[in-house]
Amino acid sequence: MNPKLEMISPENAALVLIDFQPAMYQGVESHERLSLMHNVQALAKAAKLFHLPILISTVAKDSFAGPFMPEVTDLFPGVKVVDRTSINSWLDAEFQKALRALGRKKIVLAGLWTEACVMFPSLDLMREGYEVYIPSDACGDVSVEAHERAMQRLMQAGAVPMSSLQVVFELQQDWARGSTYDGVMDILKAHTPYGIQVRFSKWALGEHASEAGPKA
Repeated sequence: MNPKLEMISPENAALVLIDFQPAMYQGVESHERLSLMHNVQALAKAAKLFHLPILISTVAKDSFAGPFMPEVTDLFPGVKVVDRTSINSWLDAEFQKALRALGRKKIVLAGLWTEACVMFPSLDLMREGYEVYIPSDACGDVSVEAHERAMQRLMQAGAVPMSSLQVVFELQQDWARGSTYDGVMDILKAHTPYGIQVRFSKWALGEHASEAGPKA
């Protein structure tokens, strides 16, 4: 069976986030930067909610690019951020060791910029036998064309394009999963336009109304 027909789940996937740092955001012109910030937070919060292993990495944190966005790192106080000098994260021995320690073959990977810090390690990961899933709306580049050409090359090489909410919904699968329902709704309220509807529905139907559907 084609392993890419199997959806990502809390049991088979890990999240890798690369270079969401001030200097890297500064060069992004392919997406609205605030949207990128919301989408990567949605991914990080989903990883925490569903207990996905996570790897966070920076490039030249102290000398050039600045710290990884605290909205993410504050969610994972026990996770060491791997700092590198290499554009390609896979060339860093500590990054390789940390990724192998995640113990998962399905890697959801997002970062800045798509044409380099996302594409380079993704190609190497696929050569190593990993399945790579790219939430493209949580990746950005210096131009729309740079982002699109990078995504095309990644897809031709075998990476799977996704959106950030697609990752969240594949992990949830069923609104009757009560243990994660409220957490998913919190992600939607904080980071998506649908949050407006969630808030309105709760107000209109009463304090104890269901926010999005059946709930166990």
